[in-house]
Amino acid sequence: MKIVFDFGGVLFRWHPASFLARLWPHRVETLEQGAAVAAQFFQNYGGDWGLFDQGLISADEVVRRVAARTGWPVGEVAAVVRAVPDELMLIPATAVLIRDLRAAGHTLHFLSNMPVPFADHLARSHPLHEWFESGLFSGHVKQIKPGVEIFSLAERRFGAKPEELLFLDDHPANVDAALARDWQAFLFTDAASARRELVSRRLLNA
Repeated sequence: MKIVFDFGGVLFRWHPASFLARLWPHRVETLEQGAAVAAQFFQNYGGDWGLFDQGLISADEVVRRVAARTGWPVGEVAAVVRAVPDELMLIPATAVLIRDLRAAGHTLHFLSNMPVPFADHLARSHPLHEWFESGLFSGHVKQIKPGVEIFSLAERRFGAKPEELLFLDDHPANVDAALARDWQAFLFTDAASARRELVSRRLLNA
């Protein structure tokens, strides 16, 4: 079995509501407000941010577009974009899960919606080539989940038939897209529950 990991919210911390609450306390006082502001800022990873994720516009351009669309000051929007790489901190429990899966003999890959500057930051900051046989960042291939084409590209890159792949992602639409291509997949909520699911599939020992 080849096991494929998403990154944001799975291997690396990504919780936009709390992120914006810490970064913009003058705008966000509660997590509920943070979620609403995040929906405006990131557009559920479509719109302007989706183009950035897809490698079709630059960081400077996404800042300009978000500021123009929302009316928020360019400097404040730019500060959010600059802060994202440091926000993407490794989740230790998922790193242990990766170690254990590798020790059990599984081949690991990654499939992540990630703008080029953030992807390059993660590649510089972590031994991705040691953890994963290969992987795809959306910004590098100009395609994005849950689109069909990035899953097709992943199959070719990973050298696998769809049914040979098991995908862990924290967004239901991406899990559904993988299942529609006959991948195995389940929704990631935290490392402990993912471990239980992998044990139930007899991919790890209890």
